[in-house]
Amino acid sequence: MTDTIAAIATPPGSGGIGVIRISGPRAFDIAARLFSKTKHGPQKGSPFESHRVYHGYIFGKNKQVIDEVLLIPMKGPSSYTAEDVVEIQAHSGTIVLRTLLEEILSQGARLSEPGEFTKRAFLNQRIDLTQAEAVADIITAKSASALKFAASQNLGALKRQIQELREKLIAFLSLLEVSIDFPDDVDPFEPDQQSMDMIADVLETCRGFVQQHEDACFLKEGIRITICGAPNVGKSSLMNRLVRQDRSIVTAIPGTTRDPIEEGLNIEGIPFVIADTAGIHHTDDLVEIIGIEKAKDHIIASDLVLFLKEPGTAFSDKEFETVVPLGKKTIFVVNKIDLSDGELPRLPEKYQHIPQMAISALLNKGIQQLKEKIVSISLGQLDMERSSVIPNLRHKRALEQTIDSLEAVKKGLISNPVEELLAIDIKNSIDSLGTITGETASLDILDAIFSNFCIGK
Repeated sequence: MTDTIAAIATPPGSGGIGVIRISGPRAFDIAARLFSKTKHGPQKGSPFESHRVYHGYIFGKNKQVIDEVLLIPMKGPSSYTAEDVVEIQAHSGTIVLRTLLEEILSQGARLSEPGEFTKRAFLNQRIDLTQAEAVADIITAKSASALKFAASQNLGALKRQIQELREKLIAFLSLLEVSIDFPDDVDPFEPDQQSMDMIADVLETCRGFVQQHEDACFLKEGIRITICGAPNVGKSSLMNRLVRQDRSIVTAIPGTTRDPIEEGLNIEGIPFVIADTAGIHHTDDLVEIIGIEKAKDHIIASDLVLFLKEPGTAFSDKEFETVVPLGKKTIFVVNKIDLSDGELPRLPEKYQHIPQMAISALLNKGIQQLKEKIVSISLGQLDMERSSVIPNLRHKRALEQTIDSLEAVKKGLISNPVEELLAIDIKNSIDSLGTITGETASLDILDAIFSNFCIGK
């Protein structure tokens, strides 16, 4: 990496501050050619002191001031990329930032690719791949909980745990390879209880990471909730009450909602994506039939279903079985209790285990209790305080490959410990764990990860 890159590091649009970042061996030289602490223009031979803030001006080709800026030089390796880095804080605006960037590029820098600054930090061993991915997770965090887990990963929590597992396996592999390479100089390999316990311990830890992903991956994308029920039971009113805005059209006419309407929702720091759907009923109207089919698709894809009924209506097993798939997390919600004389519909005996809530979306009665129940059911047994990191889907797949290899090792140690086969499976597990931190990740994996970053990060 002998070239110098530059990019605008802040989102487009007008604002107080816009940041341009330069990284590479010519970063200081390029900045010195354009920057001056006075309005008299850049002066040759004006070295920057690292990690200081300079106030001054950026000049263009015609020696005219483009903008008044703050300039921060950072000498590598004590910088984000571990290279020489210069950050220029200018006034935010599309024209001024593009003009500044064009002047920087004219001095020999090139426009960075998406995620190239973070990629350089990884390639220069300032951070590992889990920390690089955490940078993207911090930027896209949809809730306080998602930010907490991403920040923990950015500090190296997952990296340290994966490294500990690899070190245990590498130590075991070294014993096997000594026995394979020098059979006449060492005693034949014999599996002992300590080795069996170590493999079991690593397996348990890997399975725990996979389970953490299963339990908490929703923190990145949001838990999907579908509101369903017959027409005119108050689904749209409940949707509007939960998101605190008139997102769905509410009328007394049944069948107002045709297409599912989705909206983001945050409850107690947990992200949700809630959908209002068409009322499910028998109809010959083709448009309504399509809307009902879409509603059923949303129910199947959701993590939690709010099944609405209203007072004074009967309930049947067939109705519930038609609407909610078996095993789907569900809350039975009776709406419009303000119109009730106290008699509420009851679930059939076989569904008595399903939580039941009574609300009035119109009068905001029971809504807070419903929110608390939604969080309680959605989180299940997840310990938010105990779990320090959430492996992403890429990590999960690598962990599953590790588990497969270690299961083969475990069987081999018990039944027929052939050293060469054990060594192959142990090495595969070490390599699979290495793809998580980036130590054994292929270029295709790196390109796929960093291409999802924004330019300037």
